[in-house]
Amino acid sequence: MDLEVQGALLKAVEQYGKENVVVMLGSPDADSADIYAETVTVGDPTYAGPLAGVELKLSVYHILEDEIKALIPEDVYQEQVGLMELSLDKDAICEAMNNARKNFLG
Repeated sequence: MDLEVQGALLKAVEQYGKENVVVMLGSPDADSADIYAETVTVGDPTYAGPLAGVELKLSVYHILEDEIKALIPEDVYQEQVGLMELSLDKDAICEAMNNARKNFLG
């Protein structure tokens, strides 16, 4: 997650409170989804950005997760995400997100 996005998330949390901020990822693989989830929950693991050592404990999801898909009109989802859902390893990404929430958010 680049430094600019980390800074924007930190600003959003300061402005709206962490209970009002949800992070939606669109990462192309399980490893990057896991790293991004770690960054927005327990802090930047590279210790390079604004979230280094900052535990925001934000709710974090991936656009491919079924509970998120259910919230989006089917035609919009298919138009915007459908190809991604077919070409990426959805199961691995969803498993990584479930593990991240369990490990980082308890």
